[in-house]
Amino acid sequence: MTSPRRGPVSCNGAGAIPPATLAEFTLAAAGSGQDSYDVSLVDGFNLPLSITPQGSGSGCTAPSCAANVNSVCPSELAVKGSDGSVVACKSACLALNQPQYCCTGAYGTSETCPPTNYSMIFKDQCPQAYSYAYDDKTSLFSCAGGTSYLITFCP
Repeated sequence: MTSPRRGPVSCNGAGAIPPATLAEFTLAAAGSGQDSYDVSLVDGFNLPLSITPQGSGSGCTAPSCAANVNSVCPSELAVKGSDGSVVACKSACLALNQPQYCCTGAYGTSETCPPTNYSMIFKDQCPQAYSYAYDDKTSLFSCAGGTSYLITFCP
């Protein structure tokens, strides 16, 4: 990963502090398999994001969450700034910490953890993004290993 102003950028593996819109990748070496990638709202939403495969991957799906989910965020999930405006939207798991929203315990499989009314708010706004733990069918994308990706914040 590179930054036009600072050169190479590396991550320390700590991840984002929720609620946060995530770009997630599992990368394969060039010629040795498929990359998997997605836009995830499983940890909540804080800003719109898109992933665009580049070069040889230009024919691959470019998932995006361009909507402002904050504008439809239920009050029980909302994170408000000092002026009272919604600046982020927690996932139901983060806000309510219940197994049916976190897909844990008795709800720990795709069969026992369906989408909820809360996850559907995220899905309605961003159909290509993961809205809950088992949202693979409409939200996980793949492209040839070695593809480059452009991540755009606030597309």
